[in-house]
Amino acid sequence: MRIKSTIAAAALISSLLGTTASAETLRYAFQGTLNQLDPYSLNETFTLGTLGNVYEGLTRRAPDLTIEPALAERWEVLEPTRWRFYLRKGVKFHNGNDFTADDVVFSAERIRSEGSDLTTRIGADVKVEKVDDHTVDFVLTGPNPILHYEWDTWYIMDKEWTEANNATKVTSASDTAPNYASLHANGTGSYKLVSHEPGVRTTFEKNENWWDKVAGNIDKVEFTPIGSDATRVAALLSGELDMVFPIPVQDIKRVEDSPQTKALTGPELRTIFLGFDQKRDELRYSSVKGKNPFQDVRVRKAFYQAIDIDAIRDKVMRGLSTPSALLISPFQYSRSEEFKRHPYDPEAAKALLAEAGYADGFSVGMDCPNDRYVNDEAICQAVASFLARVGIKVDLNAQPKAQYFAKVLASNGYDTSFYLLGWTPGSFDSWNVLHNITGCRDDKGKGGPFNLGGYCNPKVDELAAQILVENDPTKRDELIAQAFTIVHEDVSHIPLHQQALAWGVAENVDVVQRADDQFHYRWVVKK
Repeated sequence: MRIKSTIAAAALISSLLGTTASAETLRYAFQGTLNQLDPYSLNETFTLGTLGNVYEGLTRRAPDLTIEPALAERWEVLEPTRWRFYLRKGVKFHNGNDFTADDVVFSAERIRSEGSDLTTRIGADVKVEKVDDHTVDFVLTGPNPILHYEWDTWYIMDKEWTEANNATKVTSASDTAPNYASLHANGTGSYKLVSHEPGVRTTFEKNENWWDKVAGNIDKVEFTPIGSDATRVAALLSGELDMVFPIPVQDIKRVEDSPQTKALTGPELRTIFLGFDQKRDELRYSSVKGKNPFQDVRVRKAFYQAIDIDAIRDKVMRGLSTPSALLISPFQYSRSEEFKRHPYDPEAAKALLAEAGYADGFSVGMDCPNDRYVNDEAICQAVASFLARVGIKVDLNAQPKAQYFAKVLASNGYDTSFYLLGWTPGSFDSWNVLHNITGCRDDKGKGGPFNLGGYCNPKVDELAAQILVENDPTKRDELIAQAFTIVHEDVSHIPLHQQALAWGVAENVDVVQRADDQFHYRWVVKK
């Protein structure tokens, strides 16, 4: 297997910048669909990564994930609560409109509006002030050293275009009536949208007027969603497609052994975990009536200890996963090795259930995507099997990610009792996890918007608020350790693992595989 390292990626970029190969068409497939083109509808890596070829943020990330200037040439902290961003001049949207400060102010308001799935990109209390056509100030109510860490996926929209097409309202993940921005796109990025048939095919072409230089030689891109693993891999091996992802772990060797293809594998920052509805007084999908068993930490811990994570790693993931005790990758928190998983112990799980009053077990519905994460449905099936051994009957509802997210997110009232989710913190920082996944929330998502089960411990929120403004790394890590200790002991969620990246690529194609699983066309070379 070929392992993409940061050094290799950087070397590749250096070589690409000197490439003068002829223009080519790239044909690729992903396991899920691209349903939404509105960049604020769905906070999901594939959607945001794909749209990142068309739209841009004030910042962007390099192959090694370091932050770079993008639509903002530079920025400075004028005072602890005022950041100034100097915008790049001469930038055009794909329709020819000029990029100005008005677009930044408009985009800041729109991303925090009703229906947006990315409201946490900018705090609700942050004021965005236009200084002049190419200067914008962000005024905070308190210091925030990581203000811009997630802005590579806060894409700037054309105010004039959005308003002219009556698309100022964000189409949420649960909306069934798309607006103009859901089916069309007008960014400043390296590639333009040519056509979009949701669930069928989306095509792009290189933006010849992009302000930066495309390092690769791809002139046209054709994306096709292919849900079947076997069909996706067969299309790669036959030469019909140039790149597919993910490839099933069981097919990595087959792809690697073919002289026409190569498998790219490497660590991913995403953590896969299970969550419980702890907010409702009665679960929507359970045989238990009149109370919510997940409000009892003994039940949550019983579920945790009933799951054989090593078996999932070895049999479901074929060794390409790293069991985790935290909701964040060890690459993103220096003290992660201090935390250990609750041990797999089905007898202890049975004892905890009995102690909590469920000696005979109970049934519960489980929501799971079947085309979003590596072997997601198989993981859920394995979890259901393990839980059955301790008396828990799981009614598994596995469905495509469009239907899954439409059901379980805030836009549909968090309609789930037990679920599987994956999370890569956009800031690559623990605060993002503590706020988004474990932060106390209301029924509309204010607070921890991706805390689907409504776990709440005010002490964790108090620590998260301190973490956000703490600049001293040692003090900050200690606050994070305190917060993660509480979350671990509360069994707020069940961390499973960090999955591995597994992409299949034609032998004559070079790509950059970033650890955040985003795929950018501007670095692709087809020989």
